[in-house]
Amino acid sequence: MGTVLDSHFLALTAIVTVGYQLLFFIITALLRFDKVTDFAGSTNFVIIAILTLALKGAWHFRQIVLTVLVTIWGLRLGLFLLMRILQWGEDRRFDKMRDNLGKLAFFWIFQAVWVWSVSLPVTVVNASDRNPSIEARDIIGWIIWLVGICVEATADQQKLVFKNSPSNRESGVTSVFGSILATNYFGEMFLWWGIFVASTPVLSDAEWLVILGPIFLTLLLLFVSGIPLLESSADKRYGRLEEYRVYKNTTSPLIPLPPAVYGSLPAWFKVAFLLELPLYNPGPGGDPTS
Repeated sequence: MGTVLDSHFLALTAIVTVGYQLLFFIITALLRFDKVTDFAGSTNFVIIAILTLALKGAWHFRQIVLTVLVTIWGLRLGLFLLMRILQWGEDRRFDKMRDNLGKLAFFWIFQAVWVWSVSLPVTVVNASDRNPSIEARDIIGWIIWLVGICVEATADQQKLVFKNSPSNRESGVTSVFGSILATNYFGEMFLWWGIFVASTPVLSDAEWLVILGPIFLTLLLLFVSGIPLLESSADKRYGRLEEYRVYKNTTSPLIPLPPAVYGSLPAWFKVAFLLELPLYNPGPGGDPTS
């Protein structure tokens, strides 16, 4: 990807990622301890960013900033998710995997691909010899990252408060839950697009392929393991509650908007501009109980 040095860094980060994820896969498979899964994924980003920065040793300002941004995000999310799962005591995603080594291995392989590919922008920046002056794209990217992590952290905290409230667990849905839904996924996508934008002043020729990182993350959260799984789980758990159906009709599944605004928008607008895909509302008219 540009230079031999870049190729060496890409190979190194791939090896480190596979080794790190393999270690936690072994722990999960042998000890049936799957509470470290999200921690393993988030901290892997931090390892890649710091490792590439230190090995290159150029310490350009842009490299330091992007490494710090990735480190802040990875440590915040990793520690938050680890403490949350230790508090809840289970990770339902693995209910059908614990006794199936093949499915479990596929999950960890997929996580390694996710970490390595999404890390591409910061990896290439840290491996590069180029150091153009800070420009508007850098600042815009940093601002996008800041907005994204604020949205993600706020949504995570709101969901935690909802989950830990006995009254919410009994009744199912409240206005607090109805105000956030999947906006943490929006925040995560947004901040990684910010990392990409801030990396563009350094990119040349084939290095622009690092855009595949945020694209992969966006497709993953929109179509695979993000919003579809969250929506499906919520529909199954709360679908028969009238207050949930009201919340569903007034809350954007991705882009945070005031309920009064979102509820008044036509369906075609939601699909075209808010990425509200039909798969998020499987029943006729968006009724998850249908």
